Amino acid sequence: MQNAFRLMLEARRMAVTYEANRAICKYVHSTSSGHEAIQLATGLQLQPCDYVSPYYRDDAMLLAMGFSPQELMLQLLAKGDDPFSAGRSYYSHPNIKRPGMPHIPHQSSATGMQVIPATGMAQGLQYLEQAGLLQQQGGVAPIVLCSLGDGSVTEGEVSEAWQFAVLHQLPILYLVQDNDWGISVSSEEARAMDAYDYAAGFKGMARMRIDGTDFIKSYTAMEEAIHYVRSTRQPMVVHAQVALLGHHTSGVRKEWYRPAEDLEKHQGMDPLPILEQELRRAGVTDDYLHTAAEDAKAYINQEFAAAVAAPDPDPQTVTAHVFAPTPVIVETGQRSPAGAAKVMMVDAALHAVEELMQEFPECILYGQDVGRRLGGVFREAATLGDKFGDERVYNTAIQEAYIIGSTAGLCATGVKPIVEVQFGDYIFPGLNQLATEIAKSCYLTAGKYPVQTLLRVPVGAYGGGGPYHSACVESTLLSIKGIKVVYPSNAADMKGLLKAAFLDPNPVVMLEHKGLYWSKVPGTQDAITVEPSADYVIPLGKGRIVTDATDQAVAHGESMCVITYGMGVYWAQAAAATWPGQVTIVDLRTLFPLDEPLIYATVRRHGKCLVLTEEQLSNSFAQSLAGRIQQACFRELDAPVQTVGALDLPAVPLNMGLEAMMLPNATKVEAAMKELLAW
Repeated sequence: MQNAFRLMLEARRMAVTYEANRAICKYVHSTSSGHEAIQLATGLQLQPCDYVSPYYRDDAMLLAMGFSPQELMLQLLAKGDDPFSAGRSYYSHPNIKRPGMPHIPHQSSATGMQVIPATGMAQGLQYLEQAGLLQQQGGVAPIVLCSLGDGSVTEGEVSEAWQFAVLHQLPILYLVQDNDWGISVSSEEARAMDAYDYAAGFKGMARMRIDGTDFIKSYTAMEEAIHYVRSTRQPMVVHAQVALLGHHTSGVRKEWYRPAEDLEKHQGMDPLPILEQELRRAGVTDDYLHTAAEDAKAYINQEFAAAVAAPDPDPQTVTAHVFAPTPVIVETGQRSPAGAAKVMMVDAALHAVEELMQEFPECILYGQDVGRRLGGVFREAATLGDKFGDERVYNTAIQEAYIIGSTAGLCATGVKPIVEVQFGDYIFPGLNQLATEIAKSCYLTAGKYPVQTLLRVPVGAYGGGGPYHSACVESTLLSIKGIKVVYPSNAADMKGLLKAAFLDPNPVVMLEHKGLYWSKVPGTQDAITVEPSADYVIPLGKGRIVTDATDQAVAHGESMCVITYGMGVYWAQAAAATWPGQVTIVDLRTLFPLDEPLIYATVRRHGKCLVLTEEQLSNSFAQSLAGRIQQACFRELDAPVQTVGALDLPAVPLNMGLEAMMLPNATKVEAAMKELLAW
């Protein structure tokens, strides 16, 4: 209890110090003032084997876990020695891999989105336990602690996570700290029920309501809750009522919106005097309490001065840790082994995943309808459920946010997930997780937590797929920094790129044109290739010359190049048949990283370039690439860079005649080639 009192004094003094030095503490921050009792009661009971997802007000919890005030202040002031993000992220946005301390992977600003990655951590722990791959420390079974404010429980992504947690009975404890406010939104305005009542709707979720302002009551309750999750391996929600004594953040002042009676009410719930009274009842003297307060003040002043004096980050480090280094840097293995049979793209992908699951017991596959009953709506996972069991290959509900975001938590535990979003049109509910949680993880943890996940997404239009099963989404994805995007056009590339994407320690989205899966679209038979060897990999960021113009055509200025990918490769091949030997076709294969050396060298050789895409053209990746080519190769160009893509319509229409009118085709590409070659 005396240790908790010391830590509470330190946390409170930190808040006072920040408020007194607002010019120095210029970056936005929140503190735990009023929340300290429940946070300390929780942090003091966590084990080094546990995984923790704190939220932005949890600085007292971090002190209880063993971080020094100075370490927290280094992040507050965005200093170079900030142990969490090297000056890149806000105060109390921790992540750590440190012996003797719980694991804290990256998370966002924790307004509900973090609940999905945290639940993914519990999903990972459960799988590793079931597979016999979990190394327990001292016989203690690890759990996940996910902390969040009550205002964030109204987020839809919390519901997705809780559904998954109770369905699979995961070892996770959700600690909800309820101070009745979400910035200026009161609890009465924001919710129909609090988190405790809400949790009652999730059958199988244990729950507890506690007074989070009383340290002793909080400690006893959290001891019970942690023991429950640790022993039963089942989820639980703890709803803790707390006070909000400080500002919502340093930038949103409490006096702007909170009435005097509310401030007075919360002041009466202050956990510090409550703990002082408990100490007095236990025989602690007022002299001890006074000395402890003075010691905390002196200590925090010392820690703050040291943090203020620490150096800022070297500006040259700003581009560090966007990605972790990948082991696949050269093409290896046999692309066309002697005697190997030809396979379609869908089978090349299936075989690649099967080989990966055989080699890596930590590899799992899940998504909508990929389980053994169907094996994917395109049969891209057929037989895998039977071969590897329901623990490794299984269905999910319609939960794109969970499917994508949970991979961040899984990777933090050592699991290597392959997940699928059923169609490109369905990826949008998951973009929050992809952009906010996954893409930023490596950068904002200074390289500690890259997310090794492979997200497969069938895309593309053909045969009347209609407005919700035909989208190409590469431009949307390429606007997200921190992910890689792959787009194979044939079976050999599918297998080599999928293997490399899995081995890459960074998040990779693999766009797979469903019209090429079985080569049902006329003119796409070349997508069927000899199946490469099991060890075949293609480094991401390396394009391929599909067909090459003759040197004679180049010398006479009668050649051009097409830069394309996916279905565009086959439209370009069909169109180029009109001008034999005059057209070089480059298949990008990877859209990020991009093979700029190959692109620019090819364009400079020919002086005429067409960028071809299936996407709607305006503001697309293709137009962006055309602009970059124009800038890099301006002196060598003999004509403006041309672009061909789909019409700028909101969706692909269902009627096949309308679909054909919207999309590029060989005839449209041929017309563009004719115009370019005439220059």
